[in-house]
Amino acid sequence: MEGENQTALSEFIILGFSNLNDLQLLLFMVFLMIYLCTLGGNLFIILVTWVDTRLRTPMYFFLRNLAFLDICYTTTNVPQMLVHLLSEKKSISYGGCITQLFAFIFFVGVECLLLAAMAYDRYTAICKPLRYSVIMNKALCGRLAASCWVSGFLNSVVHTVLTFRLPFCGNNQINYFFCDIPPLLILSCGDTSVNELVLLCIGVFIGWAPFLGIILSYLFIISAILKIRSSEGRQKAFSTCASHLLIVLLYYGSSIFTYVRPISSYSLTKDRLISVLYSIVTPMLNPIIYTLRNKDIRKALRTVGGKVVTFKFPFP
Repeated sequence: MEGENQTALSEFIILGFSNLNDLQLLLFMVFLMIYLCTLGGNLFIILVTWVDTRLRTPMYFFLRNLAFLDICYTTTNVPQMLVHLLSEKKSISYGGCITQLFAFIFFVGVECLLLAAMAYDRYTAICKPLRYSVIMNKALCGRLAASCWVSGFLNSVVHTVLTFRLPFCGNNQINYFFCDIPPLLILSCGDTSVNELVLLCIGVFIGWAPFLGIILSYLFIISAILKIRSSEGRQKAFSTCASHLLIVLLYYGSSIFTYVRPISSYSLTKDRLISVLYSIVTPMLNPIIYTLRNKDIRKALRTVGGKVVTFKFPFP
């Protein structure tokens, strides 16, 4: 019976922000602008750091990966959300929901691990500067990036298979703005205990372990920075890490809150706001935070575009 009910379900209704009927057009404009800024800002990072040979360093290699990820995982849900804000029918096919969940969990998992790899890069640069170029060679950077992508893929396969083996009996209304694990587990009429256990266990390795590794790295980094005698040297060292640390706090704080806790504690109305932060707002902030005070990227921008446009930055 459960299998029949699950097979009979051909689509899900995405409730999204349907409780804010009077604000649909305003929300559409706001999220459209955020999405366009996300695409433009991250494409800018990829282009500039690739064209300027001075930025062919491990730090900017990982930053290009991060920018590509931000484009990918916002594109898995934002365009459809924009369509739903302007349309009467707010549905997604069963297969489309599977694809969206797989892609989103894939990219989110990769980003968690990639931020940890970036922290290791900063730790090596500041705590082991004389050996930095030897340790962070192209081969190691490639292996670190590949391990992030492979681990994210395997993580997504496990969660997608476990989620859609569950029966969905009649009720197909997802009180969220895209297909994600928590709202689907709440919607299911089957036993979700295995899913919850796997979600918490894998969350420890994909979420908490990298996060604690990042915190440990920054403890060593801060200790090393405080030993630098000149204030200018300390400021320069800290500026290379501040952007990454801010993104880590924004991203991990919201994503761990979403996934690494019991399903019984979820409140989808409140959790929607949290998911908007890490899945829509943070990818837009990444390019701003990484480039606003980054002298290397500002120099690269002048080099790349100086022959066409004169850029003026109001920053010292």
